[in-house]
Amino acid sequence: MVTPVAPSLGLGLGLGPRLGPGPGAGGGRGAVLRPADPLTTLAHGIGSQHDLPISPFYAFAGAFAALFVSFLALGLLWSSSRFRGDRSGLALPAALERIADAPATRTALRGLGLAAALAVLLSLLLGPDDPARNPAPGAVYVLLWVGLVPASLLLGPVWRLLNPLRTLHRLCHRLPRARRRHAHAPLPARLGQWPAAAGLFGFTWLELAAPDPASTTTLLIALALYTAAHLALAARFGERWFADADAFEAYSALLARLSPLGRRSDGRLVLRNPFHGLDATPERPGLVATVCVLLGSTAYDGYSDDPSWINTLQASPLGRTPTATLGLLASIALVATLYCLCAVATRLVCGPHPGPLTAFAHSLVPIALGYLVAHYFSLLVTEGPRTVIMAAGTDNAPEPLPPLGPGGLAALQVIAVVTGHVLGVIAAHDRSVRLFPPARAVAGQLPLLALMITYTIGGIGLLLN
Repeated sequence: MVTPVAPSLGLGLGLGPRLGPGPGAGGGRGAVLRPADPLTTLAHGIGSQHDLPISPFYAFAGAFAALFVSFLALGLLWSSSRFRGDRSGLALPAALERIADAPATRTALRGLGLAAALAVLLSLLLGPDDPARNPAPGAVYVLLWVGLVPASLLLGPVWRLLNPLRTLHRLCHRLPRARRRHAHAPLPARLGQWPAAAGLFGFTWLELAAPDPASTTTLLIALALYTAAHLALAARFGERWFADADAFEAYSALLARLSPLGRRSDGRLVLRNPFHGLDATPERPGLVATVCVLLGSTAYDGYSDDPSWINTLQASPLGRTPTATLGLLASIALVATLYCLCAVATRLVCGPHPGPLTAFAHSLVPIALGYLVAHYFSLLVTEGPRTVIMAAGTDNAPEPLPPLGPGGLAALQVIAVVTGHVLGVIAAHDRSVRLFPPARAVAGQLPLLALMITYTIGGIGLLLN
């Protein structure tokens, strides 16, 4: 994830001057380029080998050691499944649950989400077409996209309550004409999460490949199309459309699988081991595609700042946007192909098993989380507060400052990626010993271990690129 002094080819926010390319620069997707560049943009990634003092040998050695040790320890000490999905969890006090489920609480959260959406809309309509002075691009690309990561990890699938599209649908549904309409059509079971995967791809394309993603015109068109499509489909299929088809609800719900807060199968609000929530991830059509879009787009985000890729985009006869689109598609396709090959290999080793593609898809969620933390931590803690300050009406918001020194950022990146893979190994092992006989359970994980190693090589390679 290089942060060169050259135009970043993804999110063009241009939120202040870069702190400098030397060791003192925290770098990152939160670091930005010098304003002298006419295409001043927010750089992707949170560092590179130029400003993060870390040895590739120690990074790869530590990652491989963590994966192999965890794999061997699990094979020797973990012989039966321990995760119980949504049947587990310590029930929280009834008073706390009543407050969380109270109509007043949910109405307030829906109102907050709708008010925030209206504020963004007004900023796009009335504010300057300059991301350095308009908080709307930061609200969409930082507070929403990146901020949903810690919010969902701490509080669960929060976007389900904040989603302004759900609120607008409910308001429209109360109209007399809407009440007289016929019953909603059932959602086709085979549809699953495919619409959400397509929506996530559309958003990441807007962020990473669109010609001018921070332009108020671009954002207005994108938000208008997204809103119109979802409200029209929700009018046909009902509010349940948003749970599987809204990209941000699916994104938040996936990350919330690793939250210590969750719902038990009896509906109680519980405090749980995050692995139990991860194990309860529904194996639905489109789940693999959704996770692969998250992984592949984040990987492309890291590679998009590489000087060789920048040169490719600049010299491509197709133009920058078509070439960037092909690069994004290729990155997602590579992640998906490797996972599908792993599923095929697992079936060859262990024999047929239910849901050969989706059975282990939940183990990719912590890997995606590790990549998201590694890439976007710096962006959130620097540009997030600055966006809030701009939204409060302050014209001269302070320049983003790196939250950690170069060594701290390097450690955070590697630890986040490796931890995500180790958690994925644990989740996959527990599922393996549940699905396969003891004699094949460990052998069945060898393709998954190879997949984790491949993803680790790619992830750390991007960090050190």
